[in-house]
Amino acid sequence: MKRRIFVVDDEASVRGYLFSLLSSRGYSIECFESGEQMLKRLSSGDAPGLILLDVLMPECSGIEVAEKVKALGTSIPIIMLSGVSHIRSIVQSMQMGAQDFLIKPFEETVLESAIEDVFERRETAISEDEAAGFITSNPKMQRLRDIVRRVAYTDVPILVLGESGVGKEVVARYAHLHSGRKDQPFVKVNCAAMPNDLLESELFGYDRGAFTGALNDKIGKFELAHNGTLLLDEIGEMSPHLQAKLLHVLQDGTFSRLGARKSVRVDARIIAATNIKLEDAISRGKFREDLYYRLNVISLEVPPLRERPDEIPHLCNYYVKKYRERYKSTIEELPGELMRCFVGCPWPGNIRQLENVIKRFLILRDSQQIIDELSPVSGEVRAPLSPVPESAEMSLLHVGANAAEQAQRDLVLRTLVETGWNRKKAAARLNICYKSLLNKLKRWNLDERGPAQGEAGELNPLACLPN
Repeated sequence: MKRRIFVVDDEASVRGYLFSLLSSRGYSIECFESGEQMLKRLSSGDAPGLILLDVLMPECSGIEVAEKVKALGTSIPIIMLSGVSHIRSIVQSMQMGAQDFLIKPFEETVLESAIEDVFERRETAISEDEAAGFITSNPKMQRLRDIVRRVAYTDVPILVLGESGVGKEVVARYAHLHSGRKDQPFVKVNCAAMPNDLLESELFGYDRGAFTGALNDKIGKFELAHNGTLLLDEIGEMSPHLQAKLLHVLQDGTFSRLGARKSVRVDARIIAATNIKLEDAISRGKFREDLYYRLNVISLEVPPLRERPDEIPHLCNYYVKKYRERYKSTIEELPGELMRCFVGCPWPGNIRQLENVIKRFLILRDSQQIIDELSPVSGEVRAPLSPVPESAEMSLLHVGANAAEQAQRDLVLRTLVETGWNRKKAAARLNICYKSLLNKLKRWNLDERGPAQGEAGELNPLACLPN
């Protein structure tokens, strides 16, 4: 992708010349005789590292094509080519996001220099993104990254949405690193990882003597994040009492430690993240509507990995490079059959699951074992809802997984009913962590209203995926 160029020109002689010249310089070239052809390719998710775009073309001019490329939300650099030196065309091109504008006929060295300059700047930006952990080659994620960069300096609250493991924390850190607070602390609090009483003291701190065992003053996360950024992860799990206190801090910038007589003023940029639909939580009375609108100034939704399989190879290469030395592995790249398996896997745990599987492969060095572990997942996702697969082996896998999952769901549902749908109590009684229980409820689509039923009232086999 980095050294791939789309050439768009209605003249066959120009396309042929640029193809021969640039191919001989080591670039991967694909030519289009119209902007419509190239836009169709882009809309399918196929993106190059650079577009060379002629200005004067019939039906749809280069300026119009550049505007449509920009409307797609991609960050692909464009160099405009024109046989007419016209100031208005140059200005319009730059407004549409063009990186450069060359007048035909141009010298080869001028074109090569312009292309190299674009790729150097792009690769520097990619290196910076990788250093921040924001690894992507997908148009949706590139569009998201561009939005994050634009809103990072606004200093308003950001709400990051997405399934568990998609990289919400990476997006939050990326926003912090591109903000005016990048040299100040980035503080994370997982709102689902502790009971509400502990969460309150964790966020706001306490003075000595505030309660039994409070032998010393404790500074809360809000104070630690002063002048920096505070990430409130899984904010949908915060109690209404703490939601009210958080709303007060967002409105006034002040709060009181537990047991304190005076208030504390803080200046922290708030980024909230959640894997639940807050609108549904509001309708059930679980989340304050006024807090939602206070947080939802900028809303960013991170798509699941199954919706961006094109970037799985890029992510795999990044994680192999990142972890191979740590695990003393001689592996430099994934075998072809393993990469194909990864691209076809639905990744219910998203990027976090992919990262962990790559770690396991670097340690075990057994690609077939990894494929065998992932194959039932891939098979079930592609299986129809009712019929059992014809293969005997797949049938056993399907039936065994379905039966185990059904038994788990029944036990969880019964425990929740016995505890009055107190999920923390239910998790403790089931001897599983609270977040694991939440993930199961989300996967099974269970809430106080009861289980979601299929046509036959049985567990949806699509839900039979490992944690």
